[in-house]
Formats: sequence, structure tokens, C-alpha cells
Amino acid sequence: MCLLGFLSLLIAIGYGVLVRQELVGTTKLGLVSKTALFFAEIPANLHSILTGEGQTNDLRVKEKRRHLKVKRFKNKSGFQGSPLEREIYLLLARYDGNEERSIVELIDLRTFEIIKIWKPDIDKINDLADTSLPEHQHLKRDKHSKRYLMTHPFLTEDGGLIFQHSSPLVRIDENSKLVWQNDTDQFHHSLEQDHEGNFWVPTHAFPYQLDKKHVGLKHGNFLDDAITKVSPNGEVLFQKSVSNILLENNMKLFDRRWIHDPIHLNDIQPVLSDGPYWKQGDLFLSLPLKSSVILYRPSTNKIIWMGRDHTSSQHDVNILDDHRISIFNNNNIAYFKKNEVDDHSEIVIYNFKTDEYSKYLDKSLKQNDVRSFSQSRGKITNNNDLFIEEQNYGRLLFFNKDGSLQWEYINRAKDDYVYALNWSRILFTDVDINKVKKILELEDKK
Repeated sequence: MCLLGFLSLLIAIGYGVLVRQELVGTTKLGLVSKTALFFAEIPANLHSILTGEGQTNDLRVKEKRRHLKVKRFKNKSGFQGSPLEREIYLLLARYDGNEERSIVELIDLRTFEIIKIWKPDIDKINDLADTSLPEHQHLKRDKHSKRYLMTHPFLTEDGGLIFQHSSPLVRIDENSKLVWQNDTDQFHHSLEQDHEGNFWVPTHAFPYQLDKKHVGLKHGNFLDDAITKVSPNGEVLFQKSVSNILLENNMKLFDRRWIHDPIHLNDIQPVLSDGPYWKQGDLFLSLPLKSSVILYRPSTNKIIWMGRDHTSSQHDVNILDDHRISIFNNNNIAYFKKNEVDDHSEIVIYNFKTDEYSKYLDKSLKQNDVRSFSQSRGKITNNNDLFIEEQNYGRLLFFNKDGSLQWEYINRAKDDYVYALNWSRILFTDVDINKVKKILELEDKK
């Protein structure tokens, strides 16, 4: 009996190793580890089928903070506070817990009225993706309509949207019908338009652009984050590995902590006009795992500037004027076995003219307990107001330039859970407002 018990223990350990290798290991064991994972997932899959649970539970945000037993937003749902007086719109990208799907809503912030809703057929879109490509095989089980998030949607001139969710890049029309999709790579995180009308999107490039001596050839060995320029018609015009950008500019790339994902590119912000510190066509890149923001010039393949160690796990770089940028600093500190925000997240401003860093409306962010250890957005408007998406907690906030909170939005469903937001946009420029007016004209004609 002792021998049998010992052998059973060895078998259990071996089985666990096979499952772990298939899930997170860099070396897969082919059919053996795939079979082990299949059997390990049978109980969870049966429970999900029989009860309907497990499909969207991880899209619910954890409303309770560590060490606190009460909910952060108890009894709060939807918009709280006062509408704006001036014309600004919200492109609200969120997971609708009532409908169990991702939607995008265009909202007039003067009334909180929903002007338009986009609900594309996600299953149909995914069915068109080439899942024979290694970078899209995850779509077979993890990107069905109940789990897909329409991330950082861009409003087009004709009333449609362009979006992705670690997936092919997709464009739909004003009626939520598919116009095109590009599945050459796995597109992720931000989507921004440059001065020529093209779009810059982070991608995981595969086959890898790095020398195989660094990362090998097998898909899954490495996340080769690349800057990718896509035309309004969905054609890839340019692509460059960020790892190669660093190496070709004599900067170190690899260390023992982040050998698989040393970059984690999460934002590309195109420079739209010349200034004393940058040129039209330059790109600001956010590299959170290096606690760095860089200014890169594709025309010469040169890094013009790098800001390091003033942010941690930062997102969302924005150009404020001809000499300042703002950065949403998640302020995430990695502890043993966990990540946690150090007090609160911040809006950090860097002034190229004075070479100084400062914080914007920091007391207001602290007082309102703004914290998001990953994801999230922060945008200072042309009126010096501040829009925040606290993605980790499913909350939006709008601060006036004096620091007072004008309104907040909680993405709560009827089941009392708060669900994820997907990188919403605040629309306040003349270009954005003209787009909205065209949409209103189209809606009136229907």
C-alpha cells in the first residue's frame, strides 16, 4: 500500500507537470501535454455547460479592494453626478453584463443620452479569421461573442468603428456590418490615427523579426511586439519589431525577469505636427515592462528620447502641446506573488522645455481612490479637464480643471456585478465633434 501510494504521488506530480507545461511552459510536449490538459479541463467544462457559469465571470471586475470588506461603489450604477455644459461626447466601450456581450455606445455628455449603439456579430467575424495561423488559434475557444471585448474603438468618418481584442483588426460600418478585417498578426491594445489618416496599432509579430538565436522559431517562445501601420482599407503599410528598434539603437533588451515578454507595448501615439522637440510622423511608445516611454522616428530608425523610471506599468501617452506630454501612470508595484498599486494611479506630465516631471490633479485622483494596476486611460482635454478610465474597476471619471469631480460612471449590470470597460474615448476636438454631427444626420435620415 505504501508503494502504491508513492507511485500514485509520482503519477500525480507528473500529470501536474504536463498540464502546467501546456498552459504556461515554454516547452510543450505535443499530444501528451495537450491530452493531459484536455482531461484536466473536463470538470470545469462540464460545470460551465450544465450551469451556464464560467463564460464571463472573469469579465466581472473585483469591486472589493485588498484588505477591505466593503464594495468600493456600493449602490452606484451608471452615471453619477452632473452632465457637462459644453459639447463633448463619450465613445463608451464596455462589456454589457445584461446582454453578455461587448458593445460600444456613443453618449452625449451634456445629457448622458445614448445617441448610437454598435453590436456587431462577433461570432461571424471570428469565423472569418484564419485560425490555422498560430497567432489566431486562441480564437477557437476564447474569443466567442460572450468573451470578446471591442477594445479602443475608433470612430470613422462614415459612422463605423475600427477595433480589436488581441485578435484580427476589424472595421464595421454604421450598421455594425463587417467592412474588412486584417488577420496577418495579433493586434492588441491601442489604436491611433496619424496625420496621413493611417492607423498605428501594436501587434505580436510572427514569424519573429528577431534573430532566432535570441528567441528561436516556435510560436509562443516570445512576444515580439511590433509597431504596425495600417491603411484605412486594412492594408499593412509598415511594421517594425520594438525589440529590434531597441537593439539597433544600442539598448539592452533581455534580462532574466522578462525573457518571454520584455516589452509589452501598450500604446503608440503618433505625432501629428512638427514641434521643437519632435517631427510630424514620430511616434511615442509606451513600454511598461521597462518603465519607459520613448520617442521614435521611423524615417531614420532612431530613438530621439527616452524617459525612464518616472512611471511604473504606465499606459496612454498623449501630446498636450509643442513641448509637453501626459502619461497615465498605473503606479503598479510588483510584490512577491502579487501586483498592487502604490497608493493611487497618477497622471504624469513631462515638460521637454524644462526637463521636469510633474503630476496633474494628483490630490483629486488620490481623494477619489483612482487605482488600476493594469490597462486604463487618462486624457487631458483642450480645456484642461481630465478624463479617466479606471479599467480594472469598471469606472470612468471626469474631473474639471479645478480638480472637482463632475461625474463618474460605474459599469454595473442587473446581477449587481461591475463589468469590464474596454478603453473608451472622450471626443472633444473639432474633428471628433464633426464626426458625431455626421452620425446624427445619418440617424435622422433613418
